[in-house]
Amino acid sequence: MEAIDQVKEITEDFLKRLDISGSVAVDVDETGAYRVHIETEETGLLIGYHGKTLESFQIILGMLVSKALEQWVKVYVNVGDYREKREEALMLMAQHAAERAMAAGRPIELSNLSASERRVIHLTLAGDERVETESTGEGSRRTLLVKPKTI
Repeated sequence: MEAIDQVKEITEDFLKRLDISGSVAVDVDETGAYRVHIETEETGLLIGYHGKTLESFQIILGMLVSKALEQWVKVYVNVGDYREKREEALMLMAQHAAERAMAAGRPIELSNLSASERRVIHLTLAGDERVETESTGEGSRRTLLVKPKTI
């Protein structure tokens, strides 16, 4: 059995055990990571508050797949078009924070973001010459600062 089919089968089994029905599609991206796409009527249940349930589902699925394939692999899970919409919202949030930081002349703090969400903000503002970004703090208290660049 090919690895991609194994990933699909593991995902379908995991969903069945959670009593969630849906269809699963899997492909491999240019980095070799498995992209699992789930279409279900129960998107809210699978995504959870601010994507926390989806994040946990992805971690557990990654562990199940890595164990089955007997090698560490990266697995990304998307439910419906949640990740695309969330990324768009984060990019907009980054641009608004940059504008606010410039207008106020002081750093703007963005909190309650996951590591991947902070990464989207950093990447979005990397090309903006007016501001710089910095993550501070530890663990769940980690925040992202959007600061006007000093000349």
